[in-house]
Amino acid sequence: MNVVRVAVPRPLWTLFDYYVPGDTATPPVGARVYVPFGAQAVIGIVVERANGVPDVADLKPLTEVLGPDTALRPDVLDLIRWAADYYHHPIGEAVFSAIPVALRKRAKLRPIEPPRYWRAQASATEPARAPRQIAALSRLRDAAEPVAETALIADGFDARVLHALERKGAIERIAPPAIAPVRSVANFVPTDEQRRAIDAARAALGRFECFLIDGVTGSGKTEVYLQTIETVLERGQQALVLIPEIALTPQTLERFRQRFGHAATYHSGLTERQRLEAWQQCRDGVARVLIGTRSAIFVPFAALGLIVVDEEHDGSFKQQDGFRYSARDLAIKRAQTLAIPLLLGTATPALETLNNARRKRYRHMHLTARAGAAKPPIIKLVDIRGLPLDDGVSAPLRKAIASHLANGNQVLLFINRRGYSPTYLCTRCGWTAACSRCESRLTLHRSPPGLRCHHCGFTAPLPHDCPQCRFAPLQPVGVGTQRSEQGVARAFPTVPVLRIDRDTTRSARTMASHLEMIARGEPAILIGTQMLAKGHHFPRVTLVGVLNADAGFASPDFRAPEHTAQLIVQVAGRAGRADRAGEVWIQTFNPDNPLLDALVRDGYAGFAATELGHRAAAKLPPFRALALLKADGADLDRTLACLRTLVAGIDDIEVLGPTPAPLARRARLYRGQTALLAADRVRLGRALDRIIEAHGSARFGGVRWSIDVDPYDMS
Repeated sequence: MNVVRVAVPRPLWTLFDYYVPGDTATPPVGARVYVPFGAQAVIGIVVERANGVPDVADLKPLTEVLGPDTALRPDVLDLIRWAADYYHHPIGEAVFSAIPVALRKRAKLRPIEPPRYWRAQASATEPARAPRQIAALSRLRDAAEPVAETALIADGFDARVLHALERKGAIERIAPPAIAPVRSVANFVPTDEQRRAIDAARAALGRFECFLIDGVTGSGKTEVYLQTIETVLERGQQALVLIPEIALTPQTLERFRQRFGHAATYHSGLTERQRLEAWQQCRDGVARVLIGTRSAIFVPFAALGLIVVDEEHDGSFKQQDGFRYSARDLAIKRAQTLAIPLLLGTATPALETLNNARRKRYRHMHLTARAGAAKPPIIKLVDIRGLPLDDGVSAPLRKAIASHLANGNQVLLFINRRGYSPTYLCTRCGWTAACSRCESRLTLHRSPPGLRCHHCGFTAPLPHDCPQCRFAPLQPVGVGTQRSEQGVARAFPTVPVLRIDRDTTRSARTMASHLEMIARGEPAILIGTQMLAKGHHFPRVTLVGVLNADAGFASPDFRAPEHTAQLIVQVAGRAGRADRAGEVWIQTFNPDNPLLDALVRDGYAGFAATELGHRAAAKLPPFRALALLKADGADLDRTLACLRTLVAGIDDIEVLGPTPAPLARRARLYRGQTALLAADRVRLGRALDRIIEAHGSARFGGVRWSIDVDPYDMS
């Protein structure tokens, strides 16, 4: 009797055995099957075939094999099993979080359709009173070649628009063209540093080697990726490019499509069907290049030859709940297993990555000069102690803004805080607007007006007077993007002010429209959060103002200074990227901060060396392995008691806690955590294995607990 071991979508650390009925072909490893589980029937994934099952009479039969195709190819399934073991996460949840949502349902896989391409008819007339159709027709007329439907959808033209134009005879659908030749950049002359990086990466094709492409902003890291991918495609292989944010996808995608003719995308902003199509195109070798966010690390490929992780330091690559994996670290494991090279690109390497490069685990390639005529910006610290601030902007910075705008340039102001003001209080009795569900203050928003919790999403209307003493008016304290936008618009009434944060930019399409406005080049002031710091090319921005550099350096989280320095360097890199000189003004209440001083004086490399010294002295990562045990429940004492039970008897590694989390209450649940530190990952893993073995199936009276290996932050 054939027996298979199946992963089911439940928080359980084990596989389940089912026998295959005699009239059913034994499903291959990676296949989707329908199986009875308790009183329900669920979809499972065959993970392995069982040998030597002692008593098959107690087993249940699987009900159905959902099609002949496998949902997970062996290399991807091996990666998931390794990740579930490393991150100590239930195997079933890990498996199902790694496949498209469409595959988690009973529907069978449909054969993949070839990519659809469209072109304008020579005799097409412009549709009347249909602006989207007119825009789509214009897009196709301007194109020198047929355009892929996926590219048109990415530009905001959905299938209904295209089909309407087709019915009117304005455009026609054509067969997919032959694989487009790679469009090399005829006038591209690499710098010596770029040439060394490109040659080294090309020489590594066909074997595993991890490269840290450590390049200042504007140094041409993307061209290193493109040149290497060009060679990969010429060898008949595929490339995976991981990027941190959906918002970066449109401009990245356009650059890759201009170069390679077609590139698929994979991120949460797509529909279930679009994600499944991209997944199938990569699996079947139709898509040669995939650009995706974190979850794309699990997409199957027919012939993967290269992985690129752009902005490798970015926290978006770490899943913060559920299956808490790091896509960057899994990219290293996948490249190693497939014997292919991996490029980790960044201007601000994570300290773990730098430490690995120092230990010669990674090959460290430096790009120290900006491409072309661009020069690094001049960085200035602005001591704002005792200075009045007009909605977060000091008089010296305001004067600099006026000067740069007068010269026809653009200005970027960075403040990593949404809303109008982080605190709303009564100046008579001291009442502060607080979230009733979290241990946090409510943020004042002016557009639309109201109070919001940025932790749990709770909203409340603005009170007319103090709920405690009835005094009015209430006072906003502190500055967010909305308040800075208001103040700058008041100071520069004739200059467009564009705010980019999560409140104004909720989709890739909206972000693309904002970037298009910036690209026009007219004088403007951009205000935003870290969404503006990552990967954008703003050639007319010559002044960057960092309104408050101090908060991150004062955080109790030991990783906060690193994250703050990375953000400052990344946003500073938006200045002076073309032929115009750039300046970066950093406002601070603590100009004597040694970490900030090292960052300004010696750049990110100087900061990183200083901070690595601090980490080594404190025996913190990357010099020891770290995991967090996290728990939450309706009662704080029970939550902490759960954590104490979990670590009871763990005495061969350092245990810190349990303690309330920095945000001790969130969405009505009390949160606690315990840090586990070990000299190496093997010892840490053994301790976590013992915890799971002893308590993996235990219940703690409504308290939920989880494990976070290599946490990105301590919150």
